[in-house]
Amino acid sequence: MFTGIVEELGAVVSRDGAKLRIGASLVIEDAKQGDSIAVNGCCLTVVTMGPGVGEAGASWWEADVTDESYARTNLGALAPGDPVNLERPVRLEDRLGGHLVQGHVDAVGEIVEPVPDLRVRMPAELTRYVVAKGSITVDGISLTVVDALDDGFTVAVIPHTAEVTTLGRKGPGDRVNLEVDVMAKYVERLLEGYK
Repeated sequence: MFTGIVEELGAVVSRDGAKLRIGASLVIEDAKQGDSIAVNGCCLTVVTMGPGVGEAGASWWEADVTDESYARTNLGALAPGDPVNLERPVRLEDRLGGHLVQGHVDAVGEIVEPVPDLRVRMPAELTRYVVAKGSITVDGISLTVVDALDDGFTVAVIPHTAEVTTLGRKGPGDRVNLEVDVMAKYVERLLEGYK
């Protein structure tokens, strides 16, 4: 589980088939093989780590990314140098600053309007899970919905969030990973028996 509070803006170092190498420092300080790290909201498993690449000796870690994950997220479009949002899993003693995020991307959306008044188009089958003042995860960032639209949603992005995440670098047409609030999906499932 994650919170959607991005801890570090990392960068893609390389992609070699299934191996995706990410330059980072903070999120791997206490990481070990087998740990999870969310990359643009997609939960990946650390398979190896190493020191000293990129700027000022930044470290790196690698994950094996399946064809399924590349196809169902925006990870398949990443190239060396691209920035990525990184977050370690929440610990039981941590504050829950965002909302409960699984790191299971539901779909890829498209930015219609950039920050600060971000508008995202999403697949029609997910719009039922989006409500005004509800939570949504965009590229791993926990955000509060301003307006639920027929084809997506809007969120207000503060300057700090735009600066420390990938959202400040994205524009119309860019693709973003979306995870709707898991609580809405559970409620829907529980109510199916009463229909």
